[in-house]
This record gives sequence, structure tokens and C-alpha cells, in this order.
Amino acid sequence: MDLRDRDLISIQQARELAARASAAQKRFSTFSQQQVDVVVEACASAASEAGESLARAAVEETGYGNVPDKIQKNRLASVEVPRAIREMRTVGVVREDAKTGIVEYASPIGVVAAIIPSTNPTSTAIYKTLIALKARNAIVLSPHPSAIKCICQAAGILERASLSAGAPEGLISCMSLTTLQGTQELMRRPEVGVILATGGTGLVRAAYSSGKPAYGVGPGNVPAAIERSADVRKAIADIIAGTTFDYGTICSSEQAIVVEDAVREQALEELRQQGAHFLSSDEAEKVGRMLFQPGSHVANPKLVGRAATVIAEMAGISVPSTTRVLIARLEPQQVGREFPLSAEKLSPILAFYSVADFAAIIELATRLLLFGGAGHTAAIHTQDAEKARRYGQAVPAFRVIVNSASVHGSTGYSTNLFPAMTLGCGAPGGNITSDNIGPQHLMNIKRVAWESRPVEHRTVPADRRMSPDAGVEPMGIAPAHARAASVPAKPTPAAPQTSAATPPLSSSASAPVSATTQQIGSPLRAGVPDRATLARLVEHVLEAHGIARGSGIPAAAAAVSAPCGHDESPAAKSPTAATPQSPTAAPKPFATSPAPKPAKPSVEISPFVSENDVRQAMTRSQKIFIGPKTIVTPSARDLGREHEVFVDTGAESGAAS
Repeated sequence: MDLRDRDLISIQQARELAARASAAQKRFSTFSQQQVDVVVEACASAASEAGESLARAAVEETGYGNVPDKIQKNRLASVEVPRAIREMRTVGVVREDAKTGIVEYASPIGVVAAIIPSTNPTSTAIYKTLIALKARNAIVLSPHPSAIKCICQAAGILERASLSAGAPEGLISCMSLTTLQGTQELMRRPEVGVILATGGTGLVRAAYSSGKPAYGVGPGNVPAAIERSADVRKAIADIIAGTTFDYGTICSSEQAIVVEDAVREQALEELRQQGAHFLSSDEAEKVGRMLFQPGSHVANPKLVGRAATVIAEMAGISVPSTTRVLIARLEPQQVGREFPLSAEKLSPILAFYSVADFAAIIELATRLLLFGGAGHTAAIHTQDAEKARRYGQAVPAFRVIVNSASVHGSTGYSTNLFPAMTLGCGAPGGNITSDNIGPQHLMNIKRVAWESRPVEHRTVPADRRMSPDAGVEPMGIAPAHARAASVPAKPTPAAPQTSAATPPLSSSASAPVSATTQQIGSPLRAGVPDRATLARLVEHVLEAHGIARGSGIPAAAAAVSAPCGHDESPAAKSPTAATPQSPTAAPKPFATSPAPKPAKPSVEISPFVSENDVRQAMTRSQKIFIGPKTIVTPSARDLGREHEVFVDTGAESGAAS
């Protein structure tokens, strides 16, 4: 089989598995929470039972790590992850808040494309499968080519367990032939809803450029700080336990020790006592050249995940058989590409730095993270809680582990962080999230929300609804002051007034309604005056100002529309519904004030302005002159001020309520 045939077969396999997974997921999405949990528990139990055999298969196939530590990784995925998600709701209502009036429903994403690395093959396969199933998704695994057998073995165990628990066929599958083209085809398939990418930087970038949502990881260059108040013996034991765990194959394992000068000698002695070998300058140079070959910024796979004694032998260095970790002493300024051992090494090799004080610890830890681990993980050993907080806040890492091995703390083994094998690095690391990834990241949340604030309903006056110049006023949220404004509940016709003062629309003769009653233009509700009553109120105000009908009153003031969808009341159509008339005089539309009229001003001051008047003025590029006694509706006031339509000739104008 030539390379071209392999690529074509891999592409076709990706298409077929994605299609099968999509069909299976559609059926699985109808499962109840209890049915989903039964499937997840069956898979977890089967994976836990096979933990040791899978660990041995992974070491034999890849050569990375060691069996005891891989058993612990498999246990983290098959025991700790299910324990953490057991009570998690992923079907139906997942949250309900009576206070806000919001109900949240879980909705699965669909098919998960899972890229599995060779450094943590079986544990990552188990972990990603369980969190995908918990969220009611299907999953297709794309193994690293050097770990296909053990990853597909894990997938087969999980698939058989899911079928025995009633899951549909095709819910869990694994590509048995992976090429770059096949993996890219899987990530781009229309059936795939999200990508879980664990691997090298190039692979993660390919996932992000696939056009699909993707959760990736970034590199980790973890600094482990030892502050002067620390329990130095425990700190060194934790650091060595972390960097040697599975021979450093987890990205959150310690890569450098940064100690305060006050405890430098004690730290060096503890390292010697606990199995460290300090490299000479020549030895450090040899190891560095082997670890990062010329032109490469990625650790040599031949050294990744190997024991310290094996690495020493490959570099031609003689070390005791009890050596657990190799340490290169560097100066604080030796950080960067010209100093290979200051980078992420993915093996039991540590850089050792000593600095003057706590401020220098923070500064150096920050430089190490920015060099090759931004957003990932940092550790600190201290008995001073305030300094632990200061360190955590200052360094650019989203997991800061205090007084524990970094790798164990970051994955949730020795801390209460969510147990995970995919650790997001946030924006600094080029990732979409800084979380430990779980089922909550593999489902969408649907929200049903009840109204909490009333919406203002505005209408066009009845006599303008068919006018080509009349515009329909938009619907929007009423301003707080408009919602709180009160209107007369049952107004009675007011007696003619001769005073020049403007009587308020809500007079003592009219009992105000509550703040929940809507303003003029709102839907008809109990206590809201009808059209005839509102017309009488407007006429009464105009009469009190000595303004006769037709003397410059905008058309909007001549009639107030009835609420939308309601006919005019009989009173509005009655000729006697206007202002009461003298029994001996002929009916007049408005009574005039006996006081002499003032001289007509040089500009026409509008006594009443509606929103429609403002819109017409805007259309004609005109201004509206208002005075201290001009009645302006709230909607007209807001629109007019926004578009600078008003010319105020006096104090603040009144507002209709």
C-alpha cells in the first residue's frame, strides 16, 4: 500500500465513521438522564478493569512513560472523572432560577472529533469518551500514528461496554488508519460539531483552522517556586514526583525550580538526597543539543518520556543507577531559545535557578511561562498564604498549584480542580478557554426567559394610520421614568379654568393608578382613560392657555388614538363629549380666555408635541420650538433630544404622562 492509498483510505474511513456517529448520536440524544448515566458508568467500569492492560499496551507500543504511572493516569480517567460528573445534569432542565425567570436546558453538540496523543494515549481516549457521552454526544477518535493499537484497543473496550448498556452502534469509534489528510477530513466533516485536540502545537492550530469549534491545549513550561517559608523537604519531594511522573509526559509537569536565595543550599541538599544528578556545563550542553536538534523548537521524541538514566546513557553521561532526575544549574538571565534547558522538556530534566527575593521569583517565573508555557500551569511552595495569592495573581498561568506536585494538582488528582487530561491555556496559550475541559464544554445551553420588564407599546393616531406621511413608531422598552409615571384612573371632565397656570393632568380630582399602569399609547388596561377622556384633558390644557383650536396646534394634538385593536368609545363619537358648553351660546370647540392675548412671538412655539410630530420635523429637516409650558410626550422628548430637533425658548418643557 503506497502513501497515496493510505491517505485515501484514511479519508474514506473518516467520512464513514463520522456518518455512523451522527446517526447514532441522533438516537442517543433521546436518552433520559438515567439512560445516559447507565451508559457512562458501564464504560467507566470496563475501562477501570482494563486499566493495567491498557497501560502496558501503551508503553509497549510507544516507548513513552512507565506502566505504574500510566495505570494511575487510566485510573484518573476511568474513576476520578466519572466520580466528578456523576451528579452533573446533562439532559433536560440543568438549571432553573426563579428569581431571574430563566430556565436552562442542555442540548448536545453532536459528534466529537477527538485527537489523541501518543504521550497519554489510553487515558486521554477514556477521558474524552466519557465526557463526550455524558453530554449525549458521539465520539470518533483519531489516534496518533505511533499509538493506534492501544488507542483503538481502549475504544473497543468502551464501545462494547456502551452497547451492553443499550447505546446505539456507532456511538464510539476509532480510526484504524490515521494520516494527516484523514485527520483533517475528520475535523472538517459536516457531522462533526466540536474538536477536542490534544497534541503538538501544529495539530492544535490545524484544529482551530478547520472551521469548527475546537478545544485545544498549549505547551507548558511550568516553574515551581520555593519561597523562604516553604517546607523545603516536602517541596523537593513534590517537584521530583511531578517531573518524574510517567517520565514527564504530561505538559503540566515541572520544568524549572526557582528558589529564594535564603533556602538555596537546603534545596540543593534535598535534591541530592532525593535522587537528583547535577549536570556539569559540558553535560548540560550535550543534553541540550540532543533534546533540541538544530532548527527545531520541539523536544526530540527519542528523549521524551524516557527515564533520567536512559537519557544520560543516550547522551554519553555516567550517572548513578538511582538517578531520578537530571538538573542543570542556570543563571536567572538564562531564559530563551539559546538556553535549551530553560524550555519545556517533557522528560525528567529540570532547570535550577536561585534568585534574591520573592519579587525576583515572580519576575523569573513570569519569563519562563512567557517563553514557552503562557496560560498553562505554575506551582509555588510556601507557608505564607498571602504570598501564594500574590504569586497566583501575578504569574501568567491559569492553574497555580500550592504546596503540591504540579502535574497531580493541575489534573485534579491532588486538588479539587476538575479531573481532566485536556487543560486549556486561555488566550495567552492560543486556546478558547482556560478551563479543565469537561462535559459542560461539550453541550449547548438553551435558555427560556420570562419577561422581567414591561415593553412599551406605541401606536399611531387613528386619523393618521393611513396617511402616507405617518410613520409607524417603533416598539421599545419604556424608560424607567415613563414606566413609573402615573395617569388618572377615572378622570372626570374638569371645570373651565381662567387661571394662566397649567393644571397637571393628574389632578386631585383624579386618583392616580399604580406605577405598573402603562402610559398613553400602551395597551388598554384597567384604569387607563379612553380616547374621549384623553381628548377632553388635552382640550382643557389648551383652553387654560388661551389657545384656540387650529392656531398652530400640531395635528397630533387634535386627536389621541385609541389603544391598538380597540374601537373608539361611543362617548368619543358624541358631539357632547367635548368640553362642556354654555347653554345659551353656540357650541364652540374651545372656550377662549377672557384675558387679552399676548403678542404673537416671532417664532411659533408648539403647545403640544408627539413623537409623530418629531418624526415629521426630522423628515422635513425642520426644528420644533418649545417653551416652558409646551407639553411634550416622553417618546417625543427622547427622540427629539437624540436628533436635536427641539429649540428650547425658555425653561425645561413639561412632559405628558
